[in-house]
Amino acid sequence: MRIAVFFTDRVGMAQEILAALATRALNVTAVEVDPPHIYIEAPALDPDGLAGLQTQLLAIRGVCSVEAVAILPGAQRRLYLDALLTAQPDPVFAIDAGGRIVLANAAATRASGLDESALREASLPALLGLPGLLGTLAEQGFHLAPREIELGGEPYLMEALPLHESGRIAGAMLTLYAPSRTGERLSALRNLDAGGFERIFGQSPSLEQLKQRAARMALVDAPLLITGETGTGKELLAHACHQASTRRDQAFFALNCAALPESLAESELFGYAAGAFTGALRGGKPGLLELADGGTVFLDEVGEMSPYLQAKLLRFLNDGRFRRVGGDREIQVDVRLISATHRPLEAMVENGQFRQDLLFRLNVLNLQVPPLRARPEDILPLAELFLERACAQTGRSPMRLSPSANAALLANPWVGNVRELQNVIFRAVTIAERTIIDRDALELARSTRSDAGEPAPGEATTLDAAMAAYEKKLLLHLYREFPSTRRLAQRLGTSHSAIAQRLRRYGIGGDAGGG
Repeated sequence: MRIAVFFTDRVGMAQEILAALATRALNVTAVEVDPPHIYIEAPALDPDGLAGLQTQLLAIRGVCSVEAVAILPGAQRRLYLDALLTAQPDPVFAIDAGGRIVLANAAATRASGLDESALREASLPALLGLPGLLGTLAEQGFHLAPREIELGGEPYLMEALPLHESGRIAGAMLTLYAPSRTGERLSALRNLDAGGFERIFGQSPSLEQLKQRAARMALVDAPLLITGETGTGKELLAHACHQASTRRDQAFFALNCAALPESLAESELFGYAAGAFTGALRGGKPGLLELADGGTVFLDEVGEMSPYLQAKLLRFLNDGRFRRVGGDREIQVDVRLISATHRPLEAMVENGQFRQDLLFRLNVLNLQVPPLRARPEDILPLAELFLERACAQTGRSPMRLSPSANAALLANPWVGNVRELQNVIFRAVTIAERTIIDRDALELARSTRSDAGEPAPGEATTLDAAMAAYEKKLLLHLYREFPSTRRLAQRLGTSHSAIAQRLRRYGIGGDAGGG
């Protein structure tokens, strides 16, 4: 039985209480003194004996009460601490000032491949293969910023925090984070409000059909290629597919292949080893593929990827293995790739700009996002949504669009799609002086003309000018999908020479006469 004695503190009180138990020949196995309480564990004490003991102890000057308790406070703290360490998914080690392991949780024993008894009293520097670790810890006051180490052949980020006792450093608590666990945390912060298919706004038949097709493909654990014009929301669709997949609880990371030079894109995607290049982090750095192990990586504008990175990505898609920049160890991860592009990859394959074998690997499943002009039913509802958001962001009172503004929005070609519409509405809210936004406040003049600044068909001064403007607009649009005179001529059902002549006339394409 365990008892708690509440007393008025004075010299010799604990000794008198323990002496009373000794007179009853009660063996005491644990004592915790925390004035004004003393906690005692006496296994032989039973409920019948407790009544007599209470009378004897209450006769001692200063003893106020004697009560039975379920567990001693110190034992309770140890129990909860053990539960916390067991529930901690990351390996945790407590070491003394000499680097010897004093405590390790279940995750640490699994990661090391050793049982708890073997880990206890072992040297952590020896276990990690870092003989200079103790010296580094001592130099930095047993406080280390995260650095990469290996345990059991697996990479971890290790963080150390000092443990103090009576004003001096008694050791450190070291926590090891697997790259995938770190990736989950980073992904949770980056994609806090990304949402799923409900975030893709629109009720047009083409968009509803896209979402239904995407929902089916999200459940298939295979590479997915999303194509569509710029500004159509390909990344939003990619994240929705991740959220609807079996990997929804794992990390999601995006890399814009067009925004980074080749060397930086490679290190971001594949990571780099220690000392890989000048300015690299001392212990190396895991890339997005490692951080997203078990999850999804989204490669935006994959058509901009260099030939070297295309070859390295193809190698990864073949067997799930890769090497960090400057590293010699092969790493295997389980990652689903979703890629997107606004460029015609089939035409790029014909021109030698994109690897055909990589396209086959990426294009297992595919989704085509329709441009905004192909779903006019969504233009005004989207405009109202963006209008509400823009008013909230800028602190303006609620505003509305005039009938002429609505007509202008419906007539606009929206070359930049949803992103362009959002920007137009935000700009109008910012500059508008009244609560009603009319056509002029939308500033749509530039977007209603062709890329060369020529008049739109409705504004042409002559029939020839209108026909020329329309012809150029049509060729500009189709040339993105068929960037060669021969393929474009075949698409339009005319001769190669006729198309080449028109492309030269309008200055379309880098080499208008090439096939």
